[in-house]
Amino acid sequence: MTKSQKRRGRRGLGAAALILAAGGLLAVTAPTAASASSGSPQGRSACPQQTRNTVRTGNFAGIVSAVRIGSTCPAVHTTSNPANGTPPLIFHGGSVMMTPSTSPLVITPIFWNPASYPMANSYKQLLKTYLSDVAAASGVRSNVYSVLNEYYGHNGQIHYDITLGNPIGDSHALPASGCTVASTDTTGIYADGSGYSACLDDAQLQAEINRIVTAGGLPVNLSHIYVLYLPKHVESCFDAGSTTTSANQCTINYEPSAAYCAYHSQVSNGTVYANLPYPIYSSPTGLTCGSDAVYGVEESPNNNPDADTEISPTSHETAEAITDPDTQTGWYDSSGYEIGDECAYVYGTPSGSAGQYYNQVINGKHFLTQEEFSNKDFALTSGGCVQAAKDEA
Repeated sequence: MTKSQKRRGRRGLGAAALILAAGGLLAVTAPTAASASSGSPQGRSACPQQTRNTVRTGNFAGIVSAVRIGSTCPAVHTTSNPANGTPPLIFHGGSVMMTPSTSPLVITPIFWNPASYPMANSYKQLLKTYLSDVAAASGVRSNVYSVLNEYYGHNGQIHYDITLGNPIGDSHALPASGCTVASTDTTGIYADGSGYSACLDDAQLQAEINRIVTAGGLPVNLSHIYVLYLPKHVESCFDAGSTTTSANQCTINYEPSAAYCAYHSQVSNGTVYANLPYPIYSSPTGLTCGSDAVYGVEESPNNNPDADTEISPTSHETAEAITDPDTQTGWYDSSGYEIGDECAYVYGTPSGSAGQYYNQVINGKHFLTQEEFSNKDFALTSGGCVQAAKDEA
């Protein structure tokens, strides 16, 4: 690594205090608890090219940006990888999830699958298998969830301890579209050439999550996150109304609103949730939420491209909800990038053969997910994006 690379790698250190001891990284804290802005990063630009350069807006955070297919950015690295934002991550004084007082963390997937909106059983099963394996591997130091252990909140230090909640099959009919599907977006969105026939805004997603939580008497606290998986052909936007303006942000489309693949947030009543729209990759739009952004083709270690694609944003959003559940007082850098944003579309060195690359072995099974960001590794190497917790130096 050159001296100039090291200088670029340590950008943002002036906003925080790094305290190193024999036990590793102890603290990275902001001078105040003020929220970071969503400004552009000051160093290496995000690679591959994002549709937008924001990772948070209002109460939406950890926004996985849609990106261009087939970047020329190098896909394989032999050491920890540089981040997309302006690290290190800074603690903003609030609570986190998965602490001794809030463990185990129960991740409950909600599969919204009304009639005429497809969601294959094999898709749902692989996502449930992934979450079950993540839970079964609790406590290990060999996957990305182990990186979270170095972070803490005023309610204690995070410890990797996850339980899969009872998966919920939601056949409730979609409400009338809150946002409007543009005529250009009814075809040519998904890899098979099909498009959208409905559009739901975030308020409608929150309403459905609240309906399910209330009807089932489910807990609302920092020990539970609800991951909502939307069916195919459903566009998703932050706001109601038009999708033909950049004033709105939506899933991949042909309009100026094309922006994201997933995000997490918190309902006003305290429910922590993530929105996981049906995955888009190899899209005629030229945009993607998948690994074809880096490899040119979609990698599918489990021979299920839809579910294999959705696993990475699932990892991204759950890790960010754990470290910044209210999106305001947890861990993010001076540009607003959270633990997953720093390493979006950064996979590191893969294993396996082309077309079936993987970089995570969790409970004996193979998955491909982006890396997660380690303040400890960043302080030592100026990299930060890693596939698992590093051993103590």
